[in-house]
Amino acid sequence: MKTLIVYLSRHGCAEKASQLLAEKLEGDVAVINLKKEKNPDISTYTSVIIGGSIHAGQVQDGIKKFCQKNMDRLLHVQVGLYLCCMERGDTAWKQFNDAFPEKLRDHATARGLFGGEFNFDRMSFFEQKIVEKVAKVTESKSMMDLDAIHEFAEKFK
Repeated sequence: MKTLIVYLSRHGCAEKASQLLAEKLEGDVAVINLKKEKNPDISTYTSVIIGGSIHAGQVQDGIKKFCQKNMDRLLHVQVGLYLCCMERGDTAWKQFNDAFPEKLRDHATARGLFGGEFNFDRMSFFEQKIVEKVAKVTESKSMMDLDAIHEFAEKFK
């Protein structure tokens, strides 16, 4: 199986999740940051995993554009979708549903919420102040769900 993991990450959480996921998958696995390679050729892959993270309640536009541009191909290969976010439960699943097109969600073999992180070292001063005010967090905090990443990988295999 030849798998492509594509992701966008602003502060590193979705990137970390992609790397952890790649280590758990079998076969030939490539990982591409859509910020560096905006239009990867997915035609040679038998499976594609797409991941992003939530900022101010929304996934990155590049994730939505990638899904729209490649929808025809994605519906003919095995697909996995994941999201990194600090929300839990229904709110997190609403963000997930808003992030990915319904047609793609329905087609996906695996869907996952991998938790999130506030990485103050990678945030601007302004972003730090927003997190402090809205989330009441004043330093870096990780709530990555390693079990969810493992379960996703097992289901995707």
